[in-house]
Amino acid sequence: MPSLRNPLLQAVLYFGGFALLVLWRSEQPAPGTPPPSHDRVVIASPVLTALYAGDRFLAANLETIRLSATGIDRGMADTFYLLRAHKVVADLNPCHENNYYIANALLTWGGAVDEGGDILERATACRQWDELPPFLYGFNQFFFNRNIDKAQQWLEIAAQRADRNAAGYRKFAIMIEVEQIEDEKIALEMLRKERAQAEGARLKGMLDKRIERLEGLASLRDAQREFEKRSGTPLTDPAALIEAGILKAFPQDPLRIGYEFVEGDFRLKKVKVAGIEERR
Repeated sequence: MPSLRNPLLQAVLYFGGFALLVLWRSEQPAPGTPPPSHDRVVIASPVLTALYAGDRFLAANLETIRLSATGIDRGMADTFYLLRAHKVVADLNPCHENNYYIANALLTWGGAVDEGGDILERATACRQWDELPPFLYGFNQFFFNRNIDKAQQWLEIAAQRADRNAAGYRKFAIMIEVEQIEDEKIALEMLRKERAQAEGARLKGMLDKRIERLEGLASLRDAQREFEKRSGTPLTDPAALIEAGILKAFPQDPLRIGYEFVEGDFRLKKVKVAGIEERR
Protein backbone atom coordinates (compact mmCIF):
# COMPACT_ATOMS: atom_id res chain seq x y z
CA MET A 1 0.00 0.00 0.00
CA PRO A 2 1.48 3.39 -0.99
CA SER A 3 2.62 5.57 1.88
CA LEU A 4 0.43 8.59 2.75
CA ARG A 5 3.64 10.62 2.90
CA ASN A 6 3.97 10.34 -0.87
CA PRO A 7 3.55 13.92 -2.21
CA LEU A 8 1.77 12.72 -5.34
CA LEU A 9 -0.74 10.70 -3.31
CA GLN A 10 -1.34 13.68 -1.00
CA ALA A 11 -2.02 15.92 -3.98
CA VAL A 12 -4.51 13.41 -5.42
CA LEU A 13 -6.31 13.10 -2.07
CA TYR A 14 -6.49 16.87 -1.61
CA PHE A 15 -7.77 17.37 -5.16
CA GLY A 16 -10.36 14.63 -4.66
CA GLY A 17 -11.57 16.27 -1.46
CA PHE A 18 -11.77 19.63 -3.18
CA ALA A 19 -13.73 18.12 -6.09
CA LEU A 20 -16.21 16.47 -3.70
CA LEU A 21 -16.66 19.77 -1.86
CA VAL A 22 -17.35 21.62 -5.14
CA LEU A 23 -19.89 18.96 -6.20
CA TRP A 24 -21.63 19.17 -2.82
CA ARG A 25 -21.74 22.96 -2.92
CA SER A 26 -23.20 22.94 -6.42
CA GLU A 27 -26.15 20.94 -5.10
CA GLN A 28 -27.00 23.54 -2.45
CA PRO A 29 -29.63 26.24 -3.10
CA ALA A 30 -28.22 29.59 -4.11
CA PRO A 31 -28.44 32.19 -1.34
CA GLY A 32 -30.68 35.17 -1.87
CA THR A 33 -29.37 38.66 -2.40
CA PRO A 34 -28.04 39.78 0.98
CA PRO A 35 -29.37 42.97 2.53
CA PRO A 36 -27.11 46.03 2.63
CA SER A 37 -24.17 44.92 4.72
CA HIS A 38 -23.66 46.66 8.05
CA ASP A 39 -20.38 44.88 8.71
CA ARG A 40 -18.35 45.60 5.58
CA VAL A 41 -14.77 46.23 6.55
CA VAL A 42 -13.75 49.88 6.84
CA ILE A 43 -10.14 50.26 7.91
CA ALA A 44 -9.58 52.75 10.73
CA SER A 45 -7.72 55.95 9.88
CA PRO A 46 -4.62 55.21 12.07
CA VAL A 47 -4.18 51.85 10.34
CA LEU A 48 -4.55 53.42 6.89
CA THR A 49 -2.00 56.08 7.81
CA ALA A 50 0.45 53.35 8.83
CA LEU A 51 -0.22 51.36 5.65
CA TYR A 52 0.62 54.41 3.54
CA ALA A 53 3.90 55.09 5.36
CA GLY A 54 2.47 57.88 7.50
CA ASP A 55 1.01 59.88 4.57
CA ARG A 56 -2.57 60.50 5.66
CA PHE A 57 -3.26 62.70 2.63
CA LEU A 58 -2.31 59.92 0.23
CA ALA A 59 -4.41 57.51 2.32
CA ALA A 60 -7.40 59.85 2.07
CA ASN A 61 -7.01 60.20 -1.71
CA LEU A 62 -6.78 56.46 -2.36
CA GLU A 63 -9.54 55.60 0.12
CA THR A 64 -11.90 58.07 -1.59
CA ILE A 65 -11.17 56.45 -4.96
CA ARG A 66 -11.71 52.98 -3.49
CA LEU A 67 -14.99 53.69 -1.77
CA SER A 68 -16.41 55.46 -4.84
CA ALA A 69 -15.88 52.18 -6.70
CA THR A 70 -17.00 49.78 -3.96
CA GLY A 71 -19.84 51.71 -2.33
CA ILE A 72 -22.17 51.34 -5.29
CA ASP A 73 -23.33 47.97 -6.59
CA ARG A 74 -25.98 47.31 -9.25
CA GLY A 75 -27.09 50.92 -9.07
CA MET A 76 -27.68 50.86 -5.30
CA ALA A 77 -25.52 52.56 -2.68
CA ASP A 78 -24.69 50.91 0.65
CA THR A 79 -25.39 53.92 2.85
CA PHE A 80 -24.21 52.26 6.06
CA TYR A 81 -20.86 51.41 4.47
CA LEU A 82 -20.47 54.79 2.80
CA LEU A 83 -21.13 56.83 5.92
CA ARG A 84 -18.43 54.93 7.84
CA ALA A 85 -15.97 55.12 4.95
CA HIS A 86 -16.50 58.83 4.34
CA LYS A 87 -16.03 59.48 8.05
CA VAL A 88 -12.65 57.70 7.90
CA VAL A 89 -11.59 59.92 4.99
CA ALA A 90 -12.69 62.99 6.98
CA ASP A 91 -10.56 61.73 9.90
CA LEU A 92 -7.58 61.45 7.55
CA ASN A 93 -8.14 64.75 5.76
CA PRO A 94 -11.23 66.84 6.62
CA CYS A 95 -10.24 69.24 3.82
CA HIS A 96 -10.72 66.59 1.13
CA GLU A 97 -12.94 68.22 -1.51
CA ASN A 98 -14.29 65.07 -3.18
CA ASN A 99 -15.08 63.56 0.20
CA TYR A 100 -17.41 66.33 1.38
CA TYR A 101 -18.94 66.81 -2.07
CA ILE A 102 -19.73 63.14 -2.67
CA ALA A 103 -20.80 62.62 0.96
CA ASN A 104 -23.35 65.41 0.58
CA ALA A 105 -24.63 63.99 -2.70
CA LEU A 106 -24.87 60.35 -1.63
CA LEU A 107 -25.25 60.43 2.16
CA THR A 108 -27.32 63.54 2.85
CA TRP A 109 -29.63 63.03 -0.11
CA GLY A 110 -29.69 59.30 0.61
CA GLY A 111 -31.28 59.85 4.01
CA ALA A 112 -28.20 60.08 6.27
CA VAL A 113 -28.64 63.81 6.87
CA ASP A 114 -26.81 64.14 10.19
CA GLU A 115 -23.85 62.02 9.09
CA GLY A 116 -23.46 63.98 5.85
CA GLY A 117 -23.78 67.19 7.85
CA ASP A 118 -20.95 66.16 10.18
CA ILE A 119 -18.59 65.84 7.21
CA LEU A 120 -19.73 69.23 5.87
CA GLU A 121 -19.10 70.82 9.28
CA ARG A 122 -15.57 69.43 9.38
CA ALA A 123 -14.90 70.57 5.81
CA THR A 124 -16.14 74.06 6.70
CA ALA A 125 -13.75 74.27 9.65
CA CYS A 126 -10.82 73.00 7.57
CA ARG A 127 -11.45 74.73 4.22
CA GLN A 128 -11.76 78.28 5.56
CA TRP A 129 -11.55 79.73 2.05
CA ASP A 130 -14.35 77.57 0.62
CA GLU A 131 -17.92 78.92 0.55
CA LEU A 132 -19.55 75.68 -0.66
CA PRO A 133 -19.48 73.48 2.50
CA PRO A 134 -21.22 76.09 4.72
CA PHE A 135 -23.73 76.82 1.95
CA LEU A 136 -24.59 73.12 1.55
CA TYR A 137 -24.82 72.67 5.31
CA GLY A 138 -27.04 75.74 5.67
CA PHE A 139 -29.32 74.64 2.86
CA ASN A 140 -29.63 71.15 4.36
CA GLN A 141 -30.54 72.64 7.76
CA PHE A 142 -33.37 74.51 6.07
CA PHE A 143 -34.57 71.80 3.71
CA PHE A 144 -34.28 68.70 5.90
CA ASN A 145 -34.46 70.01 9.47
CA ARG A 146 -36.51 73.20 9.05
CA ASN A 147 -34.00 74.95 11.31
CA ILE A 148 -34.20 78.51 9.95
CA ASP A 149 -31.87 80.09 12.53
CA LYS A 150 -29.09 77.58 11.96
CA ALA A 151 -29.55 77.73 8.19
CA GLN A 152 -29.17 81.51 8.24
CA GLN A 153 -26.10 81.28 10.47
CA TRP A 154 -24.31 78.97 8.00
CA LEU A 155 -25.47 80.90 4.94
CA GLU A 156 -23.88 83.99 6.50
CA ILE A 157 -20.60 82.04 6.88
CA ALA A 158 -20.82 81.18 3.17
CA ALA A 159 -21.53 84.83 2.32
CA GLN A 160 -18.51 86.05 4.30
CA ARG A 161 -16.27 83.70 2.31
CA ALA A 162 -17.80 84.42 -1.09
CA ASP A 163 -16.75 86.99 -3.66
CA ARG A 164 -19.49 87.02 -6.27
CA ASN A 165 -22.16 84.96 -4.46
CA ALA A 166 -22.32 86.84 -1.13
CA ALA A 167 -25.48 88.81 -2.03
CA GLY A 168 -27.17 85.67 -3.30
CA TYR A 169 -26.50 83.77 -0.06
CA ARG A 170 -27.84 86.63 2.07
CA LYS A 171 -30.92 86.97 -0.14
CA PHE A 172 -31.54 83.24 0.21
CA ALA A 173 -31.27 83.54 4.01
CA ILE A 174 -33.97 86.23 3.97
CA MET A 175 -36.22 84.29 1.59
CA ILE A 176 -36.28 81.14 3.71
CA GLU A 177 -37.44 83.18 6.71
CA VAL A 178 -40.35 84.79 4.87
CA GLU A 179 -41.08 81.52 2.97
CA GLN A 180 -41.00 83.09 -0.48
CA ILE A 181 -39.48 80.07 -2.18
CA GLU A 182 -40.68 76.60 -3.11
CA ASP A 183 -37.76 74.82 -1.50
CA GLU A 184 -38.07 71.49 -3.34
CA LYS A 185 -37.71 73.35 -6.66
CA ILE A 186 -34.49 75.00 -5.45
CA ALA A 187 -33.29 71.62 -4.17
CA LEU A 188 -33.98 69.99 -7.53
CA GLU A 189 -32.02 72.72 -9.27
CA MET A 190 -29.08 72.11 -6.93
CA LEU A 191 -29.13 68.36 -7.42
CA ARG A 192 -29.33 68.65 -11.20
CA LYS A 193 -26.31 70.96 -11.15
CA GLU A 194 -24.40 68.43 -9.03
CA ARG A 195 -25.40 65.68 -11.45
CA ALA A 196 -24.18 67.74 -14.43
CA GLN A 197 -20.79 68.26 -12.73
CA ALA A 198 -20.44 64.63 -11.58
CA GLU A 199 -17.82 62.39 -13.15
CA GLY A 200 -18.48 58.75 -13.93
CA ALA A 201 -21.64 56.85 -14.92
CA ARG A 202 -22.03 55.26 -11.48
CA LEU A 203 -22.16 58.54 -9.59
CA LYS A 204 -24.47 60.06 -12.20
CA GLY A 205 -26.76 57.04 -11.85
CA MET A 206 -26.95 57.44 -8.08
CA LEU A 207 -27.70 61.15 -8.41
CA ASP A 208 -30.44 60.31 -10.95
CA LYS A 209 -32.14 58.25 -8.23
CA ARG A 210 -31.91 61.13 -5.77
CA ILE A 211 -33.35 63.51 -8.36
CA GLU A 212 -36.21 61.07 -8.97
CA ARG A 213 -36.77 60.83 -5.21
CA LEU A 214 -36.96 64.61 -4.90
CA GLU A 215 -39.27 64.84 -7.91
CA GLY A 216 -41.61 62.51 -6.02
CA LEU A 217 -41.58 64.90 -3.05
CA ALA A 218 -42.27 67.83 -5.38
CA SER A 219 -45.27 66.01 -6.87
CA LEU A 220 -46.67 65.36 -3.38
CA ARG A 221 -46.29 69.00 -2.37
CA ASP A 222 -47.81 70.20 -5.66
CA ALA A 223 -50.77 67.88 -5.06
CA GLN A 224 -51.14 69.21 -1.52
CA ARG A 225 -51.19 72.79 -2.75
CA GLU A 226 -53.81 71.91 -5.37
CA PHE A 227 -55.97 70.13 -2.79
CA GLU A 228 -55.82 73.05 -0.35
CA LYS A 229 -56.60 75.51 -3.14
CA ARG A 230 -59.69 73.52 -4.16
CA SER A 231 -60.97 72.71 -0.69
CA GLY A 232 -59.93 75.82 1.17
CA THR A 233 -58.84 73.65 4.10
CA PRO A 234 -55.42 72.28 5.16
CA LEU A 235 -54.58 68.72 4.21
CA THR A 236 -54.69 66.43 7.23
CA ASP A 237 -54.72 62.99 5.56
CA PRO A 238 -52.57 62.22 2.49
CA ALA A 239 -55.16 59.65 1.36
CA ALA A 240 -57.44 62.60 0.53
CA LEU A 241 -55.20 63.37 -2.46
CA ILE A 242 -56.14 60.01 -3.99
CA GLU A 243 -59.81 60.32 -3.05
CA ALA A 244 -59.99 63.77 -4.65
CA GLY A 245 -58.46 62.46 -7.86
CA ILE A 246 -55.47 64.80 -7.66
CA LEU A 247 -53.08 61.85 -7.51
CA LYS A 248 -53.67 58.44 -9.07
CA ALA A 249 -51.04 56.87 -6.81
CA PHE A 250 -48.37 58.00 -4.40
CA PRO A 251 -44.88 58.31 -5.94
CA GLN A 252 -42.42 55.49 -5.30
CA ASP A 253 -39.06 56.39 -3.80
CA PRO A 254 -36.32 54.71 -5.92
CA LEU A 255 -34.11 54.56 -2.79
CA ARG A 256 -36.89 52.71 -0.91
CA ILE A 257 -36.64 55.05 2.06
CA GLY A 258 -39.95 56.76 1.42
CA TYR A 259 -41.77 59.96 2.31
CA GLU A 260 -43.60 61.08 5.43
CA PHE A 261 -46.35 63.56 6.29
CA VAL A 262 -45.33 65.52 9.41
CA GLU A 263 -47.15 68.52 10.88
CA GLY A 264 -49.01 69.13 7.64
CA ASP A 265 -45.90 68.90 5.43
CA PHE A 266 -44.57 66.20 3.14
CA ARG A 267 -40.90 65.41 3.81
CA LEU A 268 -38.21 62.97 2.77
CA LYS A 269 -37.74 60.22 5.34
CA LYS A 270 -34.31 59.98 6.96
CA VAL A 271 -32.22 56.88 7.53
CA LYS A 272 -32.01 55.92 11.20
CA VAL A 273 -28.62 54.38 11.92
CA ALA A 274 -28.59 51.96 14.86
CA GLY A 275 -26.18 53.05 17.59
CA ILE A 276 -26.09 56.65 16.36
CA GLU A 277 -29.62 57.85 17.04
CA GLU A 278 -29.32 56.81 20.70
CA ARG A 279 -26.31 59.07 21.20
CA ARG A 280 -28.09 62.23 20.10
